[in-house]
Amino acid sequence: MPWQVTLHPKVQKALTKFPARIRDALSLLVKDMRISGPVRGEWAHYGKLNNGRHHCHIKKGHPTYVAVWQEVGGKIQLIEVKYVGTHEKAPY
Repeated sequence: MPWQVTLHPKVQKALTKFPARIRDALSLLVKDMRISGPVRGEWAHYGKLNNGRHHCHIKKGHPTYVAVWQEVGGKIQLIEVKYVGTHEKAPY
């Protein structure tokens, strides 16, 4: 069963300001999560945080862009992308 992936409203708003490369990378990450779930070990610097939260780098270099997402719900396979932006402001 595929996972449902949603974007937090702040992420949706911020996407309009990101370069195309970042939007494309996030789109690919969301597609991967819909198919295979929240654990994305093949993405650069993937790591599991606390309370069902995960993160990875979607663009290396300067500035580095990261995505942070969280598993939501119990039986429902739902993932919410909570943050996409530069590494310096990431909510770890």
